[in-house]
Amino acid sequence: MVQVLLRQTGKRSKEAALYKGFRERDRMDELLEKSLLYDFYGELLTEHQQAVYQSFVFEDMSLAEVAEEQGITRQGVHDLVKRCDKILQGYEEKLHLVEKFTCIKNKIEEIESLTEKTEIELTESDRLDRIKMLSHDILEEL
Repeated sequence: MVQVLLRQTGKRSKEAALYKGFRERDRMDELLEKSLLYDFYGELLTEHQQAVYQSFVFEDMSLAEVAEEQGITRQGVHDLVKRCDKILQGYEEKLHLVEKFTCIKNKIEEIESLTEKTEIELTESDRLDRIKMLSHDILEEL
């Protein structure tokens, strides 16, 4: 009976650790997305919105800490952060700057990999053609 419990506990611990890993990865992806949106559109927020958003999202301060620092309620901080997220996402939906940046970044990374001596089975001519096409695509994006 004890061995069964230990095995179950061990299994649950592994599942919990795996789930925690997924949550942490999701949190990192979310933080990266917020960071990119803020980098591109943060200047369009008011100074107050910027201060609250930076403190809560990037400095990892609690709602209570930000509220005390800014002289507002915890609910006010929560609402303001949610509103800022919507504002930043709205700008991206209209302007697509982060999407374009990411696409161009990926193409540049592909160009870099094509210029390195790798095990990619392409002739020099095919590599140059691919680089020209990617360069053209980047110029079109701009």
